[in-house]
Amino acid sequence: MKIVIAPDSFKDSLSSEGVAEAIACGLLQALPNAELVLCPMADGGEGTVDAILAVVKGERREAKVHGPLGDVVTARWAWLPNTKTAIIEMAEASGLQLIPLASRDASITSSFGTGQLILEAADAGAKKIILTIGGSATNDGGAGMLSALGAGFYDIGGNELPPGGLALMSLSRIELSGLDPRLRAVLFEVAADVDNPLCGPQGASHVFGRQKGASCEQVQLLDTALARFADCSASVLDEDVRDIAGAGAAGGMGFAARAFLGANFRPGVEVVAELVGLSEKIKGADLVITGEGRCDAQTLRGKTPIGVARIAREHDVPVLLLAGTLGEGYEALYDHSITAAFALVSGPMTLADACSQAPRLLQERARDIALLWRTASKR
Repeated sequence: MKIVIAPDSFKDSLSSEGVAEAIACGLLQALPNAELVLCPMADGGEGTVDAILAVVKGERREAKVHGPLGDVVTARWAWLPNTKTAIIEMAEASGLQLIPLASRDASITSSFGTGQLILEAADAGAKKIILTIGGSATNDGGAGMLSALGAGFYDIGGNELPPGGLALMSLSRIELSGLDPRLRAVLFEVAADVDNPLCGPQGASHVFGRQKGASCEQVQLLDTALARFADCSASVLDEDVRDIAGAGAAGGMGFAARAFLGANFRPGVEVVAELVGLSEKIKGADLVITGEGRCDAQTLRGKTPIGVARIAREHDVPVLLLAGTLGEGYEALYDHSITAAFALVSGPMTLADACSQAPRLLQERARDIALLWRTASKR
């Protein structure tokens, strides 16, 4: 029996590699002779670099950069020397997990550190940069990233704007003469799992601003500020891309990447699956097991399990899902090639306990599934 194990990470608990290893331990208790193929996955959010480097031969690099509130953080990125490809995980430099809950404020956070990572990749000689933009703390339209790359943002008096999305309310002029010329020779690809436009009711500020610490009043102001940014951008680029699908991803980072860097957009899970060769690994398998920390209706919006299921469907392989919790609407997954879904927790338990005990819970649930599978296979 061949089983492919392709989960995402369990947030605040285990990396995708750790999840895959725990599932494998459980399966082997009931199926000691099974061929297990571990293929950690991600969809462009936190843990994407780790998931890729767990499978793909490459280098893990580090850089000191400015975090979303300006403090210095150590951010990791991946370098694939054979293809001169850099994989930059925005969450490492500008991620929400870098800011304590009480300090989150979407009006002042900046994507400057992500731009610094892009410069690190350029220094390494990157021909292609894959920018994964899930888990961001920012709502600055990518202006901070562009500042790090050499662009200038000024108010009507010629003063340079301070960091943060709210400052874009005062934007009068964008200066691109200082933009690093090496970027013109780099192919940019954005891995994202949302298709929101930059502005409006379905835009970056209204849909994601609150979870990044913006008040109701700030959400409206930030939306206006991003519209101002889009207006000024259109005047210097002769193109307006604020309404394209994905422009609102990562607080508008999608907009900046597309408008100023000419980036192509692809679903994050699709990018990761291609890099790790998931389709080839699933070929000839009897079963695929995937998972994520919380599974609900949002999983359908391009998250790892649904992406894994789509590839498994191409090979006519059943897919089982293990999740920390199964939330409202998870049943819809059954219409999208998920054969069955299981929650880990078997009784009352605090979130902290569930996170700390995730390895044991994953092993137990994987073992139980394997016992059922073994019994069914004998009939």
